[in-house]
Amino acid sequence: MVPSPQEVKDALHERLLGYLTHPDPAYQALLQEYPSRGGKRLRGLLVVYAGLAHGAPLEASLWAGTALELFQNWVLIHDDIEDGSEERRGRPALHRLYPMPLALNAGDALHGEMWGLLIRGLNEGLFGPEVLAEFHQVVHRTAYGQHLDLLWTLSGRLDLTPEDYLHLVAHKAAYYTAVAPLRLGALLSGKTPPALYEEAGLKLGIAFQIMDDVLNLEGDQAYGKELAGDLYEGKRTLILIRYLQEAPKEDRIRAEALLSLPREAKPEAEVRWLWQNLLVSGAVAWAKEEAKRLAQEGLGALIPYLDTLPGREATSHLQNLLTALVERRA
Repeated sequence: MVPSPQEVKDALHERLLGYLTHPDPAYQALLQEYPSRGGKRLRGLLVVYAGLAHGAPLEASLWAGTALELFQNWVLIHDDIEDGSEERRGRPALHRLYPMPLALNAGDALHGEMWGLLIRGLNEGLFGPEVLAEFHQVVHRTAYGQHLDLLWTLSGRLDLTPEDYLHLVAHKAAYYTAVAPLRLGALLSGKTPPALYEEAGLKLGIAFQIMDDVLNLEGDQAYGKELAGDLYEGKRTLILIRYLQEAPKEDRIRAEALLSLPREAKPEAEVRWLWQNLLVSGAVAWAKEEAKRLAQEGLGALIPYLDTLPGREATSHLQNLLTALVERRA
């Protein structure tokens, strides 16, 4: 019997918090803060159902899914610090609740616990070293993507193209969001992942990130992050790149002047002006169409292959999650 998505989410949540215990209650509270906020557990769900679809045991799939959720949480702590973010999952970012060095150290600790969890799974025979190698690839690719993201903001680069954005997102978000779960599903069952998983998975992961950028401008309270936070942080999103390419010269100069300022120096009125301009410019609608195109291409390539996998019920859940991934229903 394949567990339901809610049952898998509950199991991932229980394992995360159960694993992050410590005799020092204050330290434990730091480690558990982001995991305890819930979230969609999307990447963990994808790993579990990809594993079951390929014929991997439930325990191995849950173990690897928990490890990827640990990855997500420590990366978010570091990302929030590096971006100066205010909110995460509807509450203040960790470095806004605690002194920044403590938050940074908590992120480092979760990173270490991720590897500890994987080593235990390896030692207990749940999976082989190729699973650890895939997690190294996740960290390797995400760190490079984050480097580009930070570099472009810190250096004030505004001459970027949509192709630059796609290169960034393929590393920073798309690989660990969609590619790695699919590849892990195959690896957990002892199979070699097909090249299709990276080719199609990157399209789905990029579409996911584009829609995340859209929600940062159009989202509601359920979004869980600071609305227009990308503008305060100076994120070079596909929407912003398109706007700067198409905007009248006077508006482009005004937007670039705003974006050149550090977060704390950005006037709220100017941020609101740029926010409204992005919404009415056509850049958001164009980005949505790009996300839709990429999602259709990715799913169109993946689904025929997924239909050949042995775990039929799990494959159905996996396909629903991949579809919801870019429709932001997961």
